[in-house]
Amino acid sequence: MRSTALGRTGTAFGELSLGAAPLGNLFHAISDEDAAATVEAAWACGVRSFDTAPHYGLGLSERRLGDALRARPRDQYTLSTKVGRLLRPCTGAHGDDRANGFAVPATHERVWDFTARGVRVGVEESLIRLGLDRVDIVYLHDPDHHEREALDCAYPELERMRAEGTVGAIGIGMNQTKMPTRFIRDTDIDVVLLAGRYSLLDQTGLVSLLPQAARRGVSVVVGGVFNSGLLADPRPGATFDYAPAPLRMLERALALRTLCKDFEVPLRAAALQFPLGHPAVAGVLLGARTATEMVDAAAMISHPIPPDMWLALRCRGLLPWNVPVPDRRQDNSRR
Repeated sequence: MRSTALGRTGTAFGELSLGAAPLGNLFHAISDEDAAATVEAAWACGVRSFDTAPHYGLGLSERRLGDALRARPRDQYTLSTKVGRLLRPCTGAHGDDRANGFAVPATHERVWDFTARGVRVGVEESLIRLGLDRVDIVYLHDPDHHEREALDCAYPELERMRAEGTVGAIGIGMNQTKMPTRFIRDTDIDVVLLAGRYSLLDQTGLVSLLPQAARRGVSVVVGGVFNSGLLADPRPGATFDYAPAPLRMLERALALRTLCKDFEVPLRAAALQFPLGHPAVAGVLLGARTATEMVDAAAMISHPIPPDMWLALRCRGLLPWNVPVPDRRQDNSRR
């Protein structure tokens, strides 16, 4: 799997990475065996970049990912986690965590903490759950309602940790563009994890975030390329941004699939590869819950797409003319 360096760091990032939220029982429970098999399949397909967070399954994702990676050579993969939510044991009766999207017992609660101490403690606790001695990338996780604290307290602590060599790269992960764009402009972050805002259906990231990142030498990792499901399997009842897809979005997704089919290209392949056309994008991150899904993703990221298909999408009004598209002839741009 091809990779590139994040920002101005030496931290490598693959064009396809495994997002481990499903390993934390996102929406549905999976077994430890299936979680391990998913990571094993990713590794066998050449994936060497992995992402997790304490939020995912109240630490279950970190524990499962750490278990699956622990026997791997540590210098052969890149691992990211996130800070901003500390996990603290609950007292009294426990229900489940489905209200937050995870099918796990609610044994802990999430406590928002973007203080300097919270960042340091968050990384230390993640390392314990992972059972590893370091992480390569740390993101500020969804500081939507904590912007001031994230800028004034959390970010400077991450910068200190990067200077110490505790982490290799630092950044912010969100599903909006305004705040990450400010971080690109006002701080020295290396990478933005942008979820759902740069896809075949939503190019919001192109308005300001991606151009700013390109100018500042900040890398962007794009998540949510299927917009929570619609671009993976467009059909009535499919979801867009974790809610039932509006009719206009469903119709657009169906039109995209029809045109892709004319070129013998699966829509999943087009959705996965599309973000890689922008020079600021280092790679795409995909959440997978089974080995089969991971194998399919690896096949889709390398599926040949003729340049004429991107031209046809523009001519049909399914992509704006100013949106950059991948050119697999430029393979020497990624190593």
